[in-house]
Amino acid sequence: MERVLELKDFNVTYVNKYKKVYAVKNANLQIQKGDSLGIVGESGSGKSTLAMALLRLLPEKSTEISGTANFIGKDITKLSKTELQKMRWKELAVVFQKSMNSLSPVHRIGTQIEDIYRVHHPDASREEIFKRIEYLLQLVNLSGRVYNLYPHELSGGMLQRVSIAISLMHNPKLLILDEATTALDVVTQGQILDEILKMEKELDMTRIMITHDMSVVSTSCNKVAIMYAGEFMEIGYVKDVLKNPKHPYTKGLLSSFPSLKGEKSKLEAIDGFLPDLSKLYDGCIFAPRCQSAMDKCFKAKPRKLETDEGFLLNCHLYGGEN
Repeated sequence: MERVLELKDFNVTYVNKYKKVYAVKNANLQIQKGDSLGIVGESGSGKSTLAMALLRLLPEKSTEISGTANFIGKDITKLSKTELQKMRWKELAVVFQKSMNSLSPVHRIGTQIEDIYRVHHPDASREEIFKRIEYLLQLVNLSGRVYNLYPHELSGGMLQRVSIAISLMHNPKLLILDEATTALDVVTQGQILDEILKMEKELDMTRIMITHDMSVVSTSCNKVAIMYAGEFMEIGYVKDVLKNPKHPYTKGLLSSFPSLKGEKSKLEAIDGFLPDLSKLYDGCIFAPRCQSAMDKCFKAKPRKLETDEGFLLNCHLYGGEN
């Protein structure tokens, strides 16, 4: 299986005059062609920072990035600005939360799409661009007439569909959706997720979906990575991790989310708050909030149990110390 992305000991640190904030720490991850990986965790766990770092959109003067991020054979961390510009949209694309707000309100949708398309195809004709985007608009269940409309003439769900269509203009090898459906109502969210699944099959797409919503991951992803305070706690197939979670943090997330099937049960919140990420901790980062924590959890980092497929379990309950 072709490997699209591989992170090795990937770190992202925010820096200012007074302190450092360790936003992503020693991340190891593998994504194969055709995978749909959901990254789940609380707000502030580093999910969006990871996505922004992969796209090299973080401010260089206040950010330190170390480790490697091999994307289709190239280490993203070492690419020049020119190389990055050639890669964005064409090989690596992103749809942000409320990305429809990035559309200019005074220009027609088609005008904006033409400008973006010509970044990589400067000599493309309007007919060529319209033919391509008409096909993509149909994929996201929109008619070609949207091309000649202004953003204010579309609903939020339609604008988000336009943003997804734009991200697919050049058939990127990896699409990152960062909370792309969070701002939408449940019905529209479900419709867009259905369209995304349809697009995956038709375009042979590889996808990372960043979300808080376990139901989104369970219905639209084949793999899941659980992230907490900048670290991956558990990575595996969705059917395994969600049905038989091993890490206490994964269990806590699932117990705080209502199930539509089976017997009703009381929702249980995870006590406590995210740790101060400007500090480095000797033990497990989740230990202060973990109901299963032992003495060694506060004193030593757990040994990460990793497989050749890139799966992970980061917990003292299942492994020894480093």
